[in-house]
Amino acid sequence: MNPVRQIYRAALINFLQHVVRFGLPSKRVRSAAILLLPLCAPAFASTFYKCTDDSGRILFTNTQPRGKSKCIVLATGKEPSRGSVPASGSQRVVGRASATPTPSDFPRVPSHEQRARDSDRRTILEGELSKEQALYAKAQKLAAADSSGAQANRDITALHERNIKALQKEISNLR
Repeated sequence: MNPVRQIYRAALINFLQHVVRFGLPSKRVRSAAILLLPLCAPAFASTFYKCTDDSGRILFTNTQPRGKSKCIVLATGKEPSRGSVPASGSQRVVGRASATPTPSDFPRVPSHEQRARDSDRRTILEGELSKEQALYAKAQKLAAADSSGAQANRDITALHERNIKALQKEISNLR
């Protein structure tokens, strides 16, 4: 393990032990700890334990000690892989990253064909919307005619209302 990482881990563990023993530190120490927190980020990539020994002493550690101490897992993390971090800090991935990139020889749909597919989809969604609106109106009439105010009729009406909203949202998302 990287020696710098070990130092950051040790500092973080010591700070947590200090907080447990003596309470929160002064404002100046808290400010320094907050400023140094990003440097401790690699330390959070491992598992931390809060252990209590027989005499009641609390120990925070990244390794589970042997013996009769009771340990609780506080945080679990994975070590980042070496290849996952970009070489320079200036590189940033914006938007969604595809799990598998599309090959360059992958067949593409011509724009006129895609427009036709989108048009067909819009027609289907609008047909579903009109059917759902008719079912909603019918459910409203049944709910109004039912003098006992059955919960089932209100549930059906609410279901159709949610379906209408979902279809309208789907139609608005089309190109």
